[in-house]
Amino acid sequence: MIIALASDHAGYALKERLKARLSGQIEFLDLGTDSEQSVDYPDFGRAAAQALQDGRAERAILICGSGIGISIAANRFAFVRAALCVNPEMARLARLHNDANVLALGARLVDEDTAVACVEVFLNTAFEGGRHEGRVKKLGCMT
Repeated sequence: MIIALASDHAGYALKERLKARLSGQIEFLDLGTDSEQSVDYPDFGRAAAQALQDGRAERAILICGSGIGISIAANRFAFVRAALCVNPEMARLARLHNDANVLALGARLVDEDTAVACVEVFLNTAFEGGRHEGRVKKLGCMT
C-alpha cells in the first residue's frame, strides 16, 4: 500500500519524524513540503487528493499545525473522507465506521508517539461496512 504524505510548514517536522519511524513498514509518496518555510496548506491537501484520484496512493496522511485546515482542504473533493484524529481510537473509528481514506494530524496537538499510533491504527483497521456503507456513500454526494 502506498501512502501519500503531505504537510504544510507547521507539520513538516512531524512529517519527517513519521517517515523516519515508519519507513520500513510503509511506502510513502512524499508530496511535500520540504522545509519549515511558510506555505499554504490547501495546496498540500489538494496534492494528496490528486494522488488518491490518480491512483498513485491508496490512502493519505496530512499534517498541519492543528490538522483542521488541511483536512478541510482535502475534504473539498467528493471522494476524500479526511478524518482529523488526536488519538488512536479516533483513527480506528474513522476507518471502521467512516471508511476514512485520509488521516489528518495536528502537529501542535499530538506528540510523535501518538501520531505514530494513529497512523498504525489507521492503516491496519478495515472498514466494517454493513450499516455504515449507505452512510459513507452519502458523504460523496453532498454538494
